[in-house]
Amino acid sequence: MKVKKYVAPSMPEAMKMIRAELGSEAVILNSKVVYINGFLGLFKKKNIEVIAAIDSKPAEQKMLKKEKVISETTSHKIINQRHDQNQNSEKKINTSSDSGLLDEIKQLKVLMQELSSDVNSNFEHYPGPLKEINELLIKQEINDILRRNVLSQLLEKWYLNGGNIPKSTVMKWLQDNLVQEISSYQFGGISFQKKYINVVGPTGVGKTTTLAKIAAECILKKGKKVAFITTDTYRIAAIDQLKTYAKILGVPIEVTYNLEDFKQAKEKFSDFDLVLIDTAGRNFRNKRYVEDLKEIIDFNSELETLLVLSLTSKYTDMISIYEQFSTINIDKFIFTKKDETSNYGAIINLVTKYGKGVAYLTNGQNVPDDIQPASANKIVETIIGEEQP
Repeated sequence: MKVKKYVAPSMPEAMKMIRAELGSEAVILNSKVVYINGFLGLFKKKNIEVIAAIDSKPAEQKMLKKEKVISETTSHKIINQRHDQNQNSEKKINTSSDSGLLDEIKQLKVLMQELSSDVNSNFEHYPGPLKEINELLIKQEINDILRRNVLSQLLEKWYLNGGNIPKSTVMKWLQDNLVQEISSYQFGGISFQKKYINVVGPTGVGKTTTLAKIAAECILKKGKKVAFITTDTYRIAAIDQLKTYAKILGVPIEVTYNLEDFKQAKEKFSDFDLVLIDTAGRNFRNKRYVEDLKEIIDFNSELETLLVLSLTSKYTDMISIYEQFSTINIDKFIFTKKDETSNYGAIINLVTKYGKGVAYLTNGQNVPDDIQPASANKIVETIIGEEQP
């Protein structure tokens, strides 16, 4: 990481200097008012001191770094690297007696140490609306790397537009920025590019009910011919629940116990537009569960797999669940129980971390109503509290 301090008469001028030297990907680490020159302590000129940084790694490596949650170990490693570099720089500077540059490097060392101990240390001088946005993103548990990147871009916009910007405008900037962060991923409901839709996930996230909602949407809104296959033979209640939904929707259902049964069910439903597959909800920490799926379901090019996660779960558990299921190809997420929490940051964290889009958000138990095809705009509106009815 390249870190440099800039001093300019105004923030817009400082931003121009930063953009010219470091580029548009630079991140603002800190800014404050300083006074320089003058005579006998009088007539000092007011300036803006800005400390900016840019990742010196290739762009593709930087994108991968953005998608990972920063760890304490990585933070200390970065600080130690900066410490070593600065020590080497100090030795060179001492030989040339450049005390001014030496002081600057010492200041940067102090700043980097502050950043390692307090991830919010450099936001105290931000304008009020940006402080509120920082608090919002923290409350929503947006990962630190994304949060810092977003705020640095908003700060640049703030000063380039003259400051004193209405909060509504700044919130629109935030929305546009977050949408841009995830817009390259695939969102939306069933695309019908693949005939078999497989729904997987841990116990208690609402897979069966979600599957019924998807079926109802495809039948009632898309006019598709739909069938069910269930491999959830561990719970009789689960089979009965899906059979009830199948009866209400007027669709056939097959229960499969092994791969041979699964292939026969596929053959039976060969003339259907869409076949929705329900799987057993088991303890996600048991690796054998995913292996069992491979023994029952034929994971081929005709099948799309959706991982169902509950928004009431801990983010760390969501990561563990994804990692457990990563041995099979996950195409998109489905996030359930949106109505049972007010914290949605895990959605954007997981999307950027694993590069997977979102098919649906569900917000209740009612079939077929409480389900929404996901979009980048819908997700961001949910996170920042600007969701439209």
